[in-house]
Amino acid sequence: MDNVELLSRIQFAFTIAFHYIYPPLSIGLGVCLVVMEGLYLKTKNKVYEELTRFWVKIFALIFGIGVATGIVMEFEFGTNWATYSRYVGDIFGSALAAEGIFAFALESAFLGILLFGWNKVSPRVHFMATVLVALGSIFSALWIVVANSWQQTPSGYRIEGKGMQARAIVTDFWAMVFNPSSIERYSHVLIGALLAGSFLVLSVSAWYILKKQYIVHAQAAFRIALWVAAVSSLAQLFTGSKSAEVVTKYQPAKLAAMEGHFDKLAPADMYLVGWVNAKDQKTTGIKIPGGLSFLVHQDSKAPIAGLNSIKPEDRPTAVNFVFQTYHLMIAIGMTLIGLTLFSLFMLYRKKLFETRWLMVVFVFSVLLPQIANQVGWYTAEVGRQPWVVYGLLRTSNALSQAVKAEHVLASLILFTFIYVMLFGLFLYLLNKKIQHGPDVIDSDQEEPSSRMNPVFN
Repeated sequence: MDNVELLSRIQFAFTIAFHYIYPPLSIGLGVCLVVMEGLYLKTKNKVYEELTRFWVKIFALIFGIGVATGIVMEFEFGTNWATYSRYVGDIFGSALAAEGIFAFALESAFLGILLFGWNKVSPRVHFMATVLVALGSIFSALWIVVANSWQQTPSGYRIEGKGMQARAIVTDFWAMVFNPSSIERYSHVLIGALLAGSFLVLSVSAWYILKKQYIVHAQAAFRIALWVAAVSSLAQLFTGSKSAEVVTKYQPAKLAAMEGHFDKLAPADMYLVGWVNAKDQKTTGIKIPGGLSFLVHQDSKAPIAGLNSIKPEDRPTAVNFVFQTYHLMIAIGMTLIGLTLFSLFMLYRKKLFETRWLMVVFVFSVLLPQIANQVGWYTAEVGRQPWVVYGLLRTSNALSQAVKAEHVLASLILFTFIYVMLFGLFLYLLNKKIQHGPDVIDSDQEEPSSRMNPVFN
């Protein structure tokens, strides 16, 4: 790997990782907004309206930062990855055009009503705008994941041209959209977004509870987000399993790297925690013997192709990195399941909000879904290497021919500076909105939560 490739990969990884903080938050928060405003329409309880108004402001902040940070990546396709852009232009053009027409336009058109339509349109019309904005963010993620999934499992295409002039042409649009990994990966990404948004609500609500501020509002929001998080964390088990099945079938090298499995054809263990020494081709740690074989074939002695069954130039090189990110994602996922189920139990016993240590845990738990989303993408993308389009185009061949290492380094330093400033601004504005809190019309609502809908008590 030369310096241009390394720096270009670092730059793109950095910009997309920073951008990916925000879309999952907006998707998950959008769903929570729909629930909050729906409860207001059903119960006419002003607490739910005030919650919706408060969280809409935070949604707008997240949405704005997400749009701004996403633009940079589109320019990088042309500046650093010109060969790649030419190769997949027809594929990406179709998917991104659909995203703009069917998703971003929908989201943007009704965002104005969501933000400024209070007291200007009827409650039902405003609720419809909230639903459509949430659906727009969900559909936007769909087309982005479709484009990325095509790189993982290409279908519905033909190759025109040869060598550096080769390009993939769509021959079947729906086969491209519903490629072998798109639905499984999209469901996994969507559930991760629900977790990110719901845990943001849980974190802020827990902070209010600890500070004894906006108690009625905080407890109401906490209950809503807790149910969303609990259902999503359990659903992630299913979507993760389906995604692993696709990886097993279509990307055996990635599967082998995820569990540090080197033997050419032998039963594969499943590690709970461990370390991969790629040089010695040895993985050590706490494991379930034959666990991976059992998950894949329901037989702990069934052989699975390891990294040694694949030509060295076609294997992921950062095997330990893929192993660690994958297992960190799994560990966080199981932690979220345990945390949400335990909290539901405490809610049932009416001891949840009096358990101070648990509220402290929830304040910091906002980081867990974010970390899991990031390392999940690292697993998928680094595990796909050395291919940028699996089996068709190598990453080393996808670079722009004119770009130089010093150019990439200079822009990487500049992006880092700008993104650090932008992230600082985001945290400042977010903290300012949280410190301000919901605008409470009736001060009596800060009395104990007798006014809340009994379905959440």
